[in-house]
Amino acid sequence: MLELVKAGGWLMLPILICSVLALAIIIQRFYTLRRSRVIPDGALQAVYRQYKAGNLTSEYINSLREKSPLEQVLAAALINRNQPRAVMKEAIEEECRQIVHGLEYFLGALATIAAISPLLGLLGTVTGMIEVFEVMAISGSGNPRSMASGVSKATVPTMAGMVAALSGVAMSAYLENKARREREFIADELIIEAA
Repeated sequence: MLELVKAGGWLMLPILICSVLALAIIIQRFYTLRRSRVIPDGALQAVYRQYKAGNLTSEYINSLREKSPLEQVLAAALINRNQPRAVMKEAIEEECRQIVHGLEYFLGALATIAAISPLLGLLGTVTGMIEVFEVMAISGSGNPRSMASGVSKATVPTMAGMVAALSGVAMSAYLENKARREREFIADELIIEAA
């Protein structure tokens, strides 16, 4: 593996950096988008119990804002519980917009990494091919084995860039879908309980 990285030339470094960043984003998003973190079991029922008991202190509501996305939406509703319905609805929608931003955080960066990785790989291949042709211009093309070795090394960055891009595209699509499902689940959970 290390030999392939060395053979790929200096452009393998940005490709490796992109791969490490993509992996870090994927791990962070998997952690953040866990259902138990987004919509903890019993959170809605606990807030409802506090509401029924009349224990909705400002400290309690502020503590909800520091918890899960579902509890953040509930806090926005509770803060505006004595306001007209339109004001409460607007506060909930605004909180949901912020939550959506949080659920989709870094997914744009992951998509960008997936888009530039094959381009970096292609640039590495073109750079390597230019070097091969320069060597051929100086020494001639009398040694096909040496030329094949140079071409083989020149294609390593493209392979690395494609691997990084394929995994980045696949995980970006999966995580965007997961964020959308969590967002819809929050809305469904609130509608079911409100009914």
